[in-house]
Amino acid sequence: MKHGKKYRASLAKYDATKAYDIEKACELVKELHYVKFDETVELSVTLKLEKNQTVRDTLVFPHQFTAEKRVLVFCKEERVKEALDAGATFAGSTEYLDKVKGGWLDFDVAVATPDMMKDVGRLGMVLGRKGLMPNPKTGTVTTDIAGAVAELKKGRTEFRADKTGVVHIPVGKVSMDAAKTAENVSTFLAELQRKKPVDAKAGFVRSVSISSSMGPGVWIDFKEAE
Repeated sequence: MKHGKKYRASLAKYDATKAYDIEKACELVKELHYVKFDETVELSVTLKLEKNQTVRDTLVFPHQFTAEKRVLVFCKEERVKEALDAGATFAGSTEYLDKVKGGWLDFDVAVATPDMMKDVGRLGMVLGRKGLMPNPKTGTVTTDIAGAVAELKKGRTEFRADKTGVVHIPVGKVSMDAAKTAENVSTFLAELQRKKPVDAKAGFVRSVSISSSMGPGVWIDFKEAE
């Protein structure tokens, strides 16, 4: 891939082969920013996973950086008011099942009560493709509608390893103070280690890098907790 002059100029500002501590890496990402819009800062973590292992969960960062999420709750009619009072943007059953089936996806995250999953599951081709399918592992299939919506409105973020064992997750914006981004990174890495499969081998975290959406990557010097 051929990069432009501004990208190459950014590369010249630091040692791309060196690994930096978390806060210094976050400062470098700000310094290397060269486009006019406020880029998202993204973390990429390569994990050592066996074929039968996966990592998937959610967390709430200490410092928020995204717009408030539009939450759709699939629930029976008697719980619609509860969902809307809790802060859901949309709530209902048949109406929204039909809308989504027709291609409507004007929301950021979906929550479903367990008694709705038989019907919601039929939307797998639509919701699954967009990563919007409610899942018990991420707390989006639950009887606690108010609790789930409150966490999502606070910015609860899902993370999961892809087929190659890499976790990609946004951790901030270039405009954020580097110390706040660094705290988000540290929070995520600590949570990732807590979700380490019990039978994972040594060297679970192979590498960690951080970059802005358009900028070059910076390696992070990260040592796993014993």
